[in-house]
Amino acid sequence: MALAFDEFGRPFIILREQEKKSRLRGLDAQKSNIASAKAVARILRTSLGPKGMDKMLQSPDGDVTITNDGATILEQMDVDNQIAKLMVELSRSQDYEIGDGTTGVVVMAGALLEQAEKLLERGIHPIRVAEGYEMASRIAFDHLERISTKFEFSADNIEPLVRTCMTTLSSKIVNRCKRALAEIAVKAVLAVADLERKDVNLDLIKVEGKVGGKLEDTELIYGIVVDKDMSHPQMPKRIEDAKIAILTCPFEPPKPKTKHKVDIDTVEKFQTLREQEQKYFDEMVQKCKDVGATLVICQWGFDDEANHLLMHRNLPAVRWVGGVELELIAIATGGRIVPRFQELSPEKLGKAGLVREKSFGTTKDRMLYIEKCANSRAVTIFIRGDSFNETIRCGTGNKMMIEETKRSLHDALCVARNLIRNNSIVYGGGSAEIACSIAVETAADRHPGVEQYAIRSFADALDAVPLALSENSGLSPIDTLTAVKAQQVKDNNPHCGIDCNDVGTNDMKEQNVFETLIGKQQQILLATQVVKMILKIDDVISPSEY
Repeated sequence: MALAFDEFGRPFIILREQEKKSRLRGLDAQKSNIASAKAVARILRTSLGPKGMDKMLQSPDGDVTITNDGATILEQMDVDNQIAKLMVELSRSQDYEIGDGTTGVVVMAGALLEQAEKLLERGIHPIRVAEGYEMASRIAFDHLERISTKFEFSADNIEPLVRTCMTTLSSKIVNRCKRALAEIAVKAVLAVADLERKDVNLDLIKVEGKVGGKLEDTELIYGIVVDKDMSHPQMPKRIEDAKIAILTCPFEPPKPKTKHKVDIDTVEKFQTLREQEQKYFDEMVQKCKDVGATLVICQWGFDDEANHLLMHRNLPAVRWVGGVELELIAIATGGRIVPRFQELSPEKLGKAGLVREKSFGTTKDRMLYIEKCANSRAVTIFIRGDSFNETIRCGTGNKMMIEETKRSLHDALCVARNLIRNNSIVYGGGSAEIACSIAVETAADRHPGVEQYAIRSFADALDAVPLALSENSGLSPIDTLTAVKAQQVKDNNPHCGIDCNDVGTNDMKEQNVFETLIGKQQQILLATQVVKMILKIDDVISPSEY
């Protein structure tokens, strides 16, 4: 595509192979874009809230994923349309920044575009609509700040954090164990949090899963769990006060750099070669023993000869440990990763109070627990998973359950992290959106001009989230929403929301349904920005299908 100028200096576009391109411009382009975005939002709308539906996605190689996490659904959907890809990016940025609210942000963007379409049909210019939305988003943003409440928590009083995480987990498949999982998530975050700097490094929390057992068996380990076992069955299964050598060099003789060929034609030559190899192994094992190591964790494998020697020299070893796990072990034990045997020294060893191998049930599954570490700031959440119901006894149900539990726990960990960064909360159940909708509607009167139509439309779009919540809970959407809205206006109580769980009260404060303030603000800002971007596109040039 190139830009050219006519004799009056006006630019015009020259398209290569113009007849092969399909082109939409003006209102048609905007309507087409809005339709694509609405289609994506409609898919996610049904999985919003505690009674939301799950989606089953099958990858090209046949793997099945069952989830109601918005970011995961959009990641794994094979999206072809350019505007739909923007919606995928939208949920990804919400997931990256906040970790929770990935479904809500897409539903919100879809509702804003639906309202914008009506305004465009009335002949209002898209730029004016975008400007009105920008004003309305600022009003909603500031109103959220006003209705938010701060709560104090400490390492001793974690109840407020747990309740907020329970709200996140209540819309997931694991909601029957939400209390236990929320406590695990909060304890894990507090274990790695720097409360003075109000910062949390989630990379220090490792989430590991193992099929079998019950979801209730999920535990938090103050240390690292590695999905490996001792390299020799006769090595000790429990080591106390372990000094760990963390190696990225293999237990094997060095290979010559040049191409080589060794001719062995007599038994003596073979014997000499074997003795030489054994000497290498001997020296390597002796170096580890000399610096005082009582456990060797190696990134590479070692052959049976080295394994046999390690067992005889009473030096337990673990082989084929991945690079990420090695780093976590080094952080937790305070050790250094050693790339060459010559560099081993006592101060580079990691220290752990207890290293034990644990086997699970009647299966051959064994895992290594490294606990009571010198630096206990690295923790592991170890998930056990049961099947969806008693009739499904196959491994696939288990595997899916564990994967979904990992995704759910990630959301809960992010919520706890956000609360440590900023301990302001708003109430959930759509109450925050309804309160913002009322505030934006009231503020629209103060804006003369075309923008006020857009501001009113923004207020209507905010109602989409509570509408979807009531619809997914099997309630009558419009009746429920109008009743709650009227109650909020009458009592001047911004905590009234949709009673999704049929508890009998609309007051979300009584139901303990919280959401983080920064999560909700981010949702409104991100959705508005993407909608503005989509409204400003008035020309779509794409290669037509062959």
